Amino acid sequence: MPEGPSVRKYHHLVSGFVGQQVIKTGGSSKMLTPASFQSLWLQDTQVHGKKLFLRFDPDEETRSRGNNPLPEPLEGERKEEAGDQKQAVGSDSQKISDPSSRSPELVVPSGDDDLECFGGGSPGGDAERWLQVRFGLFGSVWVNEFSRTKKANRKGDWRDPIPRLVLYFDGGGFLAFYNCQMSWSSSPVVKPNSDILSEKFHRGQALEALGQEQPVCYTLLDQRYFSGLGNIIKNEAMYRAGIHPLSLGSLLSPLQLDVLVDHVVEFSADWLQGKFQGRQQHMQIYQKEQCPAGHRVMKEAFGPPGGFQRLTWWCPQCQPKLPPDKSEQGPIS
Repeated sequence: MPEGPSVRKYHHLVSGFVGQQVIKTGGSSKMLTPASFQSLWLQDTQVHGKKLFLRFDPDEETRSRGNNPLPEPLEGERKEEAGDQKQAVGSDSQKISDPSSRSPELVVPSGDDDLECFGGGSPGGDAERWLQVRFGLFGSVWVNEFSRTKKANRKGDWRDPIPRLVLYFDGGGFLAFYNCQMSWSSSPVVKPNSDILSEKFHRGQALEALGQEQPVCYTLLDQRYFSGLGNIIKNEAMYRAGIHPLSLGSLLSPLQLDVLVDHVVEFSADWLQGKFQGRQQHMQIYQKEQCPAGHRVMKEAFGPPGGFQRLTWWCPQCQPKLPPDKSEQGPIS
């Protein structure tokens, strides 16, 4: 599913429609009624980790923003021009627009690859005007154009993906949401101290979590401490820090943990910056067969007992396990 940098980009694009009224709707959603958005005004947008929040009101009055302040933009967001609103943004890891496709990363289905809406088909009165959007494996937001399939699915079908929700605005543009889960709520859940792309990200809290007696690859995907961090960031940060995914955090030195958090933040910020600059993010280990040093890369699904298993790529030579595991040693190329 899209990671923090992509959702931040979606947020930037959607924010260009704030202050406009919905004049027409569409989409395949059966639980959240597209027609319920008719005549509503988009008044605010916020982002937290992998979630996008949109505030809709029945009138044009702008609500007070004293509560739930908008997360601060990064440098790339501040410099982005309004003309970029015409850009369509796809998923993080692959250039695939077909939501029916399956990612090779997720070994145990999480339920996110076929997301639908929950929490009622229309806003429940004045108190519930925030729409929470949570994206699936190939979830995306398209602006002023629709996603087009780029290859046939497993059944040989070339049909274009169908958006879950389409909102046409009085300004002449429209938004199309694909493969996402939506719900109405009274307020957005925004906690900057756990958001890896927030200037208020709490390093101390993250370091304390990483120091637990469990594999660091489990902790990194815990959204309570690393909101917005997904499988790509996890793999890249661990490789760049030279840390084996199954190393117990309690056995790593404070310096090693500090370096790991540094790489999480730096890689995420650079990825976001690249999205605004139209630059493809360079991966060193994710879905690679060899690491930059020329060693053979190992791949296996890891996850907490009873939890989701995510494919992980690592180099046994560049990322030695603590404590060492002789059975894991791979050939040196």
